[in-house]
This record gives sequence, structure tokens and C-alpha cells, in this order.
Amino acid sequence: MWIQTGKGGRGKSILIDSSADFRAQALRENIPRIDAVLYTHPHADHISGIDDLRSYNFIQKSRIPLYGNAWTERELAERFQYIFKPTRVEGGGIPTLDFHLIDSGAELLDIVGVPVIPLSVQHGSKECVGYRIGSVAYVTDCHYIPDQTLARMQGLDYLILDCVRIDPHPTHLNMDSALEVVRKLKPRATAFTHLGHEFEFAEWNQKLPDGVTLAYDGMQIELN
Repeated sequence: MWIQTGKGGRGKSILIDSSADFRAQALRENIPRIDAVLYTHPHADHISGIDDLRSYNFIQKSRIPLYGNAWTERELAERFQYIFKPTRVEGGGIPTLDFHLIDSGAELLDIVGVPVIPLSVQHGSKECVGYRIGSVAYVTDCHYIPDQTLARMQGLDYLILDCVRIDPHPTHLNMDSALEVVRKLKPRATAFTHLGHEFEFAEWNQKLPDGVTLAYDGMQIELN
């Protein structure tokens, strides 16, 4: 997910996760710069595009800060040693990135001048971190949202929420459990993301309650 704060080039450009197809998404959406990356967790579908951040290093001529929990820090350092524990690299450039460990229990984070509220959720036995920026919350890859996190998600204009499939799943919300979160929070609008292939877009959008839709590639949300 890409978030552009402010208008007229005066805001910040924040990426949530560097998915495997990040390069294609960045080209499609014409993302001009990346000021920071917030990581939810270190599963491959959320981090595998990290190497393509180097293009932004070249364009911006600066390092890019990354933020995430201890699990993410550990896994990134192990899987991408050439980035985080570099030795001499022969024949090519590497991303120049600085990882910052966050406290998911903190009331507020300052991410390149943007106030961000971390949202701790459970993804199986591991902690995944969602993020709230203003009246928008992005919560993916979870099967359980603690009460203290639900309290941080009150009064949302827009919720982007995990919903991997129709039937129950051990590490993700399914349709029924995702709708239960919506009933508890009552955001003005919700988009379900991380959808499995069993969701036929037009069919399921007709079945969903008012204010709830399925997300899709290239979806854009503009809030005042």
C-alpha cells in the first residue's frame, strides 16, 4: 500500500510493505518517491520487492528509513544480508536502507514527520503490525485483533482489512470474522484485502453490506 500525505508535492510518500510485485505497482501508479517504508511483517509476499527500493535511492540520492517490529528486523537481516550486513558487492548497487525498530505498543510514532499509530495484531503465533495514519487504518495478515488495538481503531473514515477467504483460516480473518470487526468498529467505509481466488469480484461486492467492498489492484482512496 502506498500513502501520499498532503497535496501538491508538499506531503510525504510512505510505502507499507515492499511486495513481490512492487516494481510493477510503482510503475503503474507512477510513484515519484519513497520517504519511508512501514513493514507489517516479514513474510515473503510482503518483503520480496525490497531490492527495487534501490531505484529510489538512485533517484533521491538518499538512504530510505524502514520501520517494523523485532520479528521483521531479524528476518530482513537474515534474508537480505547483502543489504543489512554488506561486504564488498561486485558488479552492482544495493539498496541503502536504515531499519528502525518500532515499539508496537507506543501511542504514536513519528515517521518522517507524519504521526502514525501502530496497531498490534496476531498473525498465527506471531505479531503483525498494522498502521493508522489519520482516519485511515491498514490491517492485513491477522486472525485476531486485541481489544487494546480495537480501541486505537475507533472513529475511522476508512479501514483496509485482511480477509483471505470465505471459510475459516488459522492465521487470517475470513469473511465472517472480518465482517465482525467491521460491525465492532463501524468505519465509514471498508475495503477487504489479501483476498483469495475464491472471491469473484462482482458477485461478492453485491453480497457485502453497505460501505464494504473488495479491494483491487490500483485502487485509490482520497480523503480530505
